[in-house]
Amino acid sequence: MTDFEYETELQVRFRDLDAMGHVNNAVYATYLEQARVDYYADVLGVGLDDIDTVLVNLEIDYRHEVVLDDETVTIAMGVRAIGESSVVVGYEVRAGDRVAATAETTQVYVDSSSLPTACVVGTSPSIRSLSRLAPLPATVMFASVSSAAAERS
Repeated sequence: MTDFEYETELQVRFRDLDAMGHVNNAVYATYLEQARVDYYADVLGVGLDDIDTVLVNLEIDYRHEVVLDDETVTIAMGVRAIGESSVVVGYEVRAGDRVAATAETTQVYVDSSSLPTACVVGTSPSIRSLSRLAPLPATVMFASVSSAAAERS
């Protein structure tokens, strides 16, 4: 298993299962989405709904089934690349000590007209401290995150 910067645990629900008795392949995308929601709340201190992003890429490689008896899955995730207006995140979906799937998403940060918006350099250590990327000159925060946090102050 690869080392990731953040983990969250999710309950496997009966509604997640398909007719074959295992978690349906489409549910994995929902698990990844919930992990992003938890990450933004726990690490960045903002709700994912406070940030204007769009998912532009999703890749999932399925390795092992997840069943109701597994009870929970652990979603491990970490920032893999930060671009001008995008963030690439890697994931591992685990059921017990088994890796059930690996995945990667690319999120693009957009302005109110849904056009990509540039990342701005901020002072919070959140992403830098969790990222295993090459050293960054400062933490990359996004304009919409900064303004959402400022509005709460």
